[in-house]
Amino acid sequence: PKIWQWSNYINVWKAAPIWDYLKTSLIVSIAATILVLVVSIPAAYFISRYRFRFRGPFLLLVLATQMFSPTALIIGIFKEVDFFKLLDSYIALIVLNAGFNLAFAIWLLTGFFSSIPAEIEEAAMIDGCSRVQALRKVTLPIALPGLVTAVIFTFVSAWNEFTIALTIMSSANKKPLPVGLTSFVGQYDVAWEYLFTTTMIAIVPVIILFISI
Repeated sequence: PKIWQWSNYINVWKAAPIWDYLKTSLIVSIAATILVLVVSIPAAYFISRYRFRFRGPFLLLVLATQMFSPTALIIGIFKEVDFFKLLDSYIALIVLNAGFNLAFAIWLLTGFFSSIPAEIEEAAMIDGCSRVQALRKVTLPIALPGLVTAVIFTFVSAWNEFTIALTIMSSANKKPLPVGLTSFVGQYDVAWEYLFTTTMIAIVPVIILFISI
């Protein structure tokens, strides 16, 4: 550009409810990430430590769920969310985003937990730790790279999710940022200055996540 219009970064907050978009995206992404960790850690730990029947097929089934795209399931998702009266709610977005990222987190953490010798936990339990304490104080710190990967993957995936949010969220103050970006695209023109400005703003939380972790 010949002239840098820095005023766009100020005017865009007046042109659209950017704060509401950011709030929704942060609530959904953070809550979905926490929910994925709460469910995937015990599930992956159990799979890695206990050799139950059909363990292999179960892992393949978990991985196979990653093949289903939200776009292909959107009609069924909408009907199910409508059945539970959760349309236009944060809970629906959080649960759906967590569900679509849970399989990858379980598969990933299972590999990390399996690579950690069980003898380390047994030594901790001999010293007085319970199974949960051994997991929390010994296994999880060793598997920290896997946890960080699961956090980043889940957060970024939930942060960028568009199709489901566009389908089930109708209130302007509850739309996440990817859906809010479409408000700058009209039938006859596109507010490119605000579209690109908001895109730059959307990158900031992800950069902060990568730097902090």
